[in-house]
Amino acid sequence: MDRNTPALADPPDRRLMVRAMKLSVWIGILMVGLKGGGFLLTNSAAILGDAAESVVHVAAVLFAAYSLYISAKPPDRSHLYGHAKVGFLSAGFEGAAILFAAVYIAYESILALVRGPELRALTMGVGIVGLVVVINGVLGTFLVMTGRRNRSLILEANGRHVLTDAVTSLGVLVALGLVQWTGWAYWDPLCGLAVAAHILVSGGRLVGKGWRGLMDAADPQVHSRITVVLEAETARRNLSYHALRYRDLGNMLWVDFHLLFPDATTLEIAHRVATEIEVAVDNAFTRPVYVTTHLEPTGTHDADHAAAGRRPRF
Repeated sequence: MDRNTPALADPPDRRLMVRAMKLSVWIGILMVGLKGGGFLLTNSAAILGDAAESVVHVAAVLFAAYSLYISAKPPDRSHLYGHAKVGFLSAGFEGAAILFAAVYIAYESILALVRGPELRALTMGVGIVGLVVVINGVLGTFLVMTGRRNRSLILEANGRHVLTDAVTSLGVLVALGLVQWTGWAYWDPLCGLAVAAHILVSGGRLVGKGWRGLMDAADPQVHSRITVVLEAETARRNLSYHALRYRDLGNMLWVDFHLLFPDATTLEIAHRVATEIEVAVDNAFTRPVYVTTHLEPTGTHDADHAAAGRRPRF
């Protein structure tokens, strides 16, 4: 038996999510223009690297926007579990894009160190980068909060990418400020290398999150929470369970397990009790949980499986 339907996992405000993604695309394009102009004015390796990350970010946001559209589709005959897992693919793509940008920033920074930095119009550059930090900081926070509230890994990953971009720009701002304060131009490429190292870590985390989601990797916290509920609910009813499995679909959690009842239990009672346990599992999480249970008799459980020519799972 099962409880809930995948349709219940739809985010409460998809229009807001679509608007947020469109806003991210247009502001991303604006950032490319601002940073590109800042580089032409200053010849800063750090700003060039920051601009390169924004170019990659725009490509990643376009992919994320498409993923958001795909994830909204309901289950069909070709995708019985729905399309929400595209969120993990989107997160992995954004992480890979961040890693690519980090490598490019490091390359340009090393070139500047070897050739010697030649900076100009630093005051104008500081103003432009400062504006970029503020815009991306506000946008990134908005995207992360909207993604969490609507259980959208796609939007949350995009927001984290924007916040990473803001941190990158903040590092560039610090570098340009140090150059102005000390007169030592090498702060610029050195800060570029530090920024590259920072976003390598951020990109690696996103890639890891996407990979774990696509591979249905077990989550110790999720497993522990489900187990605590099942242990308590079955113990107070003198029941047992096994074959617990779960998978993260990005915007919802899919859980299934077997419940073992005394042989004399009627189907009506077993169904009611199983539904109560499913509700308890659902209530243990803030996001929707799609629960599927398989009802089995305790006494003849092993014999039934043996007669059918299969071993009990788990």
